[in-house]
Amino acid sequence: MKKKALLLLIIGIIYVPTFAQTDDQKPETDPVITNRISQWQDLKFGFMMHWGIYAQWEVVESWSICNEPWINRNGADYYKYKTDYQNLNKTFNPKNFDPSKWAEAAKNAGMKYVVFTTKHHDGFCMFDTKETSYSTVDPSCPFSKNPKSDITGEVVKAFREKGFWTGLYFSKPDWHCDDYWAHEWATPDRNVNYDPTTMPERFEKYKQFTHRQIRELTHNYGDIDILWLDGGWVRPEWSVNDETRPWLGCQGYIQDIDMPTIANIARENNPDLIIVDRSVGGKYENYQTPEQQVPDSLLPYPWETCMSMGNSWSYVSTDTYKSTNKLIHLLCDIVAKGGNFLLNVGPDADGNLPDTALLRMKEIGEWMRVNGEAIYGTRPIYPFTYGKFRFTQKDNKVYGIFLLDEQESPVPDTYWFDAKDIKLKTGKIKVLGSTKKASLCKEADGRYRIDFPNTFKMPHAVVFEMLE
Repeated sequence: MKKKALLLLIIGIIYVPTFAQTDDQKPETDPVITNRISQWQDLKFGFMMHWGIYAQWEVVESWSICNEPWINRNGADYYKYKTDYQNLNKTFNPKNFDPSKWAEAAKNAGMKYVVFTTKHHDGFCMFDTKETSYSTVDPSCPFSKNPKSDITGEVVKAFREKGFWTGLYFSKPDWHCDDYWAHEWATPDRNVNYDPTTMPERFEKYKQFTHRQIRELTHNYGDIDILWLDGGWVRPEWSVNDETRPWLGCQGYIQDIDMPTIANIARENNPDLIIVDRSVGGKYENYQTPEQQVPDSLLPYPWETCMSMGNSWSYVSTDTYKSTNKLIHLLCDIVAKGGNFLLNVGPDADGNLPDTALLRMKEIGEWMRVNGEAIYGTRPIYPFTYGKFRFTQKDNKVYGIFLLDEQESPVPDTYWFDAKDIKLKTGKIKVLGSTKKASLCKEADGRYRIDFPNTFKMPHAVVFEMLE
């Protein structure tokens, strides 16, 4: 994503307006769901994949067919571009698709749950649907002849066999459906291109279409753990032509697709399903999802940073990937602040994960196998972060995670930090991954000083076990 486009999308995703709350706008209180959210918080590290027909062109997922002013199509005629893009279903044929390799790489990276894009805003379905011919299983798509043409089914099966929680991404807006972007009129922005309040029968057809697809996803693939709904502008709260939200770049029609019914459908076979109705808030946004960013401090609700490993969510062969050091630091920072980290990689048009991404995942996994006890199942503890330290706790243990610079090896001899509101065990303390011990003492001014073991080497971050 380009910076301007990314900024607009992020603002749209994290903005949560304030209204008098109905029961559906209040947070979930059902103990079955809240307990499941707590279990999800123990997982800490997840794997996301943006994959669809757009991988063939190496363009931003779906957004290039949206006609808002900030979209760059390099001067191409919009209507021809949109038609050509929408015809990419006729050439999508990922000959190397093997989700068992994806699941193995994610498991080796230490990831515990997966969120897969079953349908992005462009409407192309990566699952077996009876509601549209615009899918991988329809004869119009050459991949339909492949025994693995139900891509979502294959992904769920492969990751479930590796012990992953399974999450399904689904776009509430569908820019291919004639009852959302009606063919009679232009498509000037991301919204439904007619006013649902003046054409309620048309929008009701779209709602029923959406409900039937949600039923397919949550009834045909066994026990699903997370339903991850994107497209936060499809919601009941917008004011028509709301001038207070110029960043939206669209008319802001009220687009109520009846989330209570969707939740009931989704939980018929999955009673403890976590639902993430992104940016809408309330009962059906069981956790929040800041995109491409990490909050400055602890948040008072369950949350997950979703972030791309490169600059793009979808596959771009020339993409620049974050370093392993950066990714491990992000994970530690997020977990110290009470969040989960959902890290995205886009497979290429043939179904391969990029080599650089695979290398990063391998190196993250090497670090996690030594230091994972300071990550999984932990909760934040004040002061959460201090200088190069990130703190977590589990049972009666406090972990201090010391973030190392990219080339910082061996670790420094001594480091001072402030942790006045927690009591740490002084003396010799355990260093994960080493038989050597560090020395922790409390200074007269209340600060702590930690002396690192001589010649100790650990890439990216060192974890100390500090008993309370």
